[in-house]
Amino acid sequence: MMRTILAADRPAMGQWVATQAAEVIRTAIEQQGHATIVIATGASQFEVLGELVQQPNIDWSLVTGFHLDEYVGLSADHPASFCRYLKERFVDLVPISKFHFLYGDQDASETIAKTGAELQKTTIDLALVGIGENAHLAFNDPPADFETLEPYLIVKLDEACRKQQVGEGWFPSLEDVPTEAMSMSVQQILKAKRIFCSVPDSQKATAVRQTLEGGIDPMIPASILKQHAGATLIIDRASAGQLSQSTLDEVESIA
Repeated sequence: MMRTILAADRPAMGQWVATQAAEVIRTAIEQQGHATIVIATGASQFEVLGELVQQPNIDWSLVTGFHLDEYVGLSADHPASFCRYLKERFVDLVPISKFHFLYGDQDASETIAKTGAELQKTTIDLALVGIGENAHLAFNDPPADFETLEPYLIVKLDEACRKQQVGEGWFPSLEDVPTEAMSMSVQQILKAKRIFCSVPDSQKATAVRQTLEGGIDPMIPASILKQHAGATLIIDRASAGQLSQSTLDEVESIA
């Protein structure tokens, strides 16, 4: 079902994912006249988005984007805002037709209802995502809701997730990290035709091992991707550090 790719490092991962993603977008435009994409944020997407905005021959005027998740209560000018991240690293760098932001400082219930209604009018051609140190998918922390069909949820962030945000330098202390977020649901993510899940760095090695070597379990939210025939998990040598040899033997390596 899910394909797993091993890249040498973060730059190789970013280049490979961006090249693949660009081809998915071009094909969608060629076949249906437009493309709809979902974009994640966080450290895992630095190289991916850096390469994607440089990909040639994409008519961004025929592309609509949706925001994967955002902290509740955070204004768009906050250094950790995903709205800010997306504007600076993607939306302001390509002439995209429309991007549906989840603004953290607006009413969260109204925001997810409005954006979710727009999302349900279309089909997602491509989702670029990552997983957390606790194996969360978007902000669906364990135990993740694998059943709800709501496109977006307001979720509680667990301590492991919040500590990761501090560890990556987005917030100065645990107390500064919001306790709630707006997140695309697991089932909505799985509706994407193609999913590229980028997971670099040794801090994610446990989550990668649990995802690949454990069962499909709400306590390991990313494990649900194994059911998706159009999903690809991209790891690097650091995040693959805890995998067994038998698992590594089944992984596709790229230069």
